[in-house]
Amino acid sequence: METYGYSNGPSQNQNFSNRNYRSEKKLAAGLLGILAGIFGANKFYLGYINQGLIQIVLNVCTCGAASVIPLIEGIIYLTMSDEQFDQTYIQNKKGWF
Repeated sequence: METYGYSNGPSQNQNFSNRNYRSEKKLAAGLLGILAGIFGANKFYLGYINQGLIQIVLNVCTCGAASVIPLIEGIIYLTMSDEQFDQTYIQNKKGWF
């Protein structure tokens, strides 16, 4: 009985800690997209330097009208499941939407 409890315990704790890490990254990226997307903050946070610079240039050229893009992205980030966010934006490095 001790072996059964021991073998299931660490794997459940390990999955729980991984899930928290992904959800923290998702929450931060979503809020940055909504609140500071005009500066490309969500892109820089996820490691997309080129896309972040493009976002800044777009916002300068359109007098801020392009800030709707990170707003939409932030909402998309927050409505995705943790696993889908992790696979799409962390592992596959999808830059836009």
